[in-house]
This record gives sequence, C-alpha cells and structure tokens, in this order.
Amino acid sequence: MSTHAGRAVDTAEPAGTFACRMTASVAGVIVAGGRASRMGGRDKAFAAVGGEPIAVRTIRLFHDLFPQVLVATNRPERFRGLGVETVADRFPGCGPLAGIHAALLAARHPYAFVAACDMPGLDPHVIRFLLARIGGADAVVPRWQGDVEPLHAVYAARCLPATEASLRAGRPTLRDFLGTIRVDYVSEAELGRVRGAAASLVNVNTPEELAAVGGRFEEPWG
Repeated sequence: MSTHAGRAVDTAEPAGTFACRMTASVAGVIVAGGRASRMGGRDKAFAAVGGEPIAVRTIRLFHDLFPQVLVATNRPERFRGLGVETVADRFPGCGPLAGIHAALLAARHPYAFVAACDMPGLDPHVIRFLLARIGGADAVVPRWQGDVEPLHAVYAARCLPATEASLRAGRPTLRDFLGTIRVDYVSEAELGRVRGAAASLVNVNTPEELAAVGGRFEEPWG
C-alpha cells in the first residue's frame, strides 16, 4: 500500500506479470547534472571506487538490467563511448527534477529506475526489489536513515506532466514534487531485509564520503 493526500493506494501486482515488465518495460536513468560543489567541482560520477569510475560501473549494471540506459547530463561528452543515450535538461538550473523530466521525455518504456551518479554500491537485488513494487502508485521511493531517497527510486512515465508542472511553477525540489504524485514509500524496515540495501543507498557527496568507500579521483583535473 502507499499513500497520497491521505488515501491508500493498492500497489499489489502478480509477480509473474512483473517479471516481463522488469526486462522489457523499465529504462535505467542516471542523473548526472549536479555542480558537485562539495567535491570542489570535480565530476563525482567519474570518481573511482574499486579501480572503476562510479559512472562506468553503474552503466554496466544498468545494461545488465534494462533495455534502455539514459544519462541526464549537461556534459554529454563525458559519456561518449559508454553506450548510453544522453539527454540535456529542458529546464536548466532546476536540479535533479529537471534531469528526471528530460529522461522521462526520452524514455521508450513506461517506467524508469532513477539513480544519482554518485552511488558506487548500487545493488541489483535492491533494484529488483523496488521494481517488484511497481503497481498503482506513480513512484516507488525508499525511506532510509530517517529520510527519503528519490534518486534511488522508480518513476512511472505518467509522472511526466507532474514533473513539468512542478518545474514550470518554480517548485523544482524533489520533496515538493513527490507531494504531487502517488508514492509507494518503502519503509526502512522492509528495505533493510534486502541483501545489499545499505551499500546500494550510499552516495558520495564530499571527499570524506568518497574516501570512506575507498574511492579517489584518478583522472587528471580539468
């Protein structure tokens, strides 16, 4: 069940129906449009963890899971040769919601799994668990460590009008946007029972957080 404006939403769906949907009806989306000010302007998508840039690992994982892989970025040259489609924000400067909007415009499938570009531990078991919640809600969003994780979440393509309405109204924060759609919030207790959940939800916004997962910048500055 999920809630929207105080109403319960039934998100149940037969598991067999979902199995086909996961392989054929979900696009993988990486949102890579941030300024990385807390990283001193370095492109955190290409910080290396375990000797591999985060973005390269995520793209490889998404190719294993999804029939279409999109990167929402205003620096498409960074992703040339990686076998992905890149899309630019139609609403520049409006943050991750603008990236989700651009990706949903380009997606050829009715659902998208959206992740931030700075998540080095994305786990296929956790992603599949969230995809299995697809049903009547417009989005499937985890709760974790007392907060919500809208950049490790599933969105229906039917969210597109709501994303555009929020952006045009000057309300681009993901938290405000989630208040306008039907969301199946996955509790931390539920998600915590899934192998790999803690690692999957880690992101690296600062040099300290990058160092904590054994990461570093290996490419030259600039």
